[in-house]
Amino acid sequence: MKNMKMMAAGLCMLTVVSCQTKQGTGSLLGGGAGAVIGGIVGNIIGKNTKGTAIGAAIGGAIGAGAGTLIGRHMDKVAQETAAQVQNAQIEQITDANGLNCVKVTFDSGILFPINKYTLNASSKKELADFANVMKNNSDCDVAIKGYTDASGNDEINLPLSQNRANAVSSYLRSNGVPAAQIRTVEGLGSANPIEDKTVSQKNRRVEVYLYASEDMIQKAKNGTLK
Repeated sequence: MKNMKMMAAGLCMLTVVSCQTKQGTGSLLGGGAGAVIGGIVGNIIGKNTKGTAIGAAIGGAIGAGAGTLIGRHMDKVAQETAAQVQNAQIEQITDANGLNCVKVTFDSGILFPINKYTLNASSKKELADFANVMKNNSDCDVAIKGYTDASGNDEINLPLSQNRANAVSSYLRSNGVPAAQIRTVEGLGSANPIEDKTVSQKNRRVEVYLYASEDMIQKAKNGTLK
């Protein structure tokens, strides 16, 4: 009986996660019980998306009210991003604290020549527009993750993915994004594939996450986050 209860609880958590990936659901996303549940959600997501690495390091529970305010705020961030950045996929997911987080995925075919990490000229406008979104939302921390497909080995893929993530970070900073806002920049090679193919345009990508900073979380706790 005890095992059955635990399984039921797990299914409930998975149901919450499946709802949380939809756009425009900030109040639902932010309505978790706090950091403990948030960590569980982050771990479930993290099996495929490194979700546990996304989110400000906090102590204690965030609270449903503060989470709701953050969710609504991040809805606005997602809408602004979608309006400004045309050639990217915009999603809302949860971070390691169970809070609403905006994920922006740039296809490497948009950003880079094949097997290179020098930005295409056409991609620079997209990133410059995205830099404006980041500057307008300075209370969002940022994580950048580069990926390749599995057509090469780790000796090739890991440095390439890191260099591509670095190139995006450098260009955003050259457009006025504060270096301190970009918290992590990492290349993960062929890890976390979107589709199960050795050669895959979808798997060759750079993901940028905008998530609640400690400052945003504190404002939400104080009830001053707009």
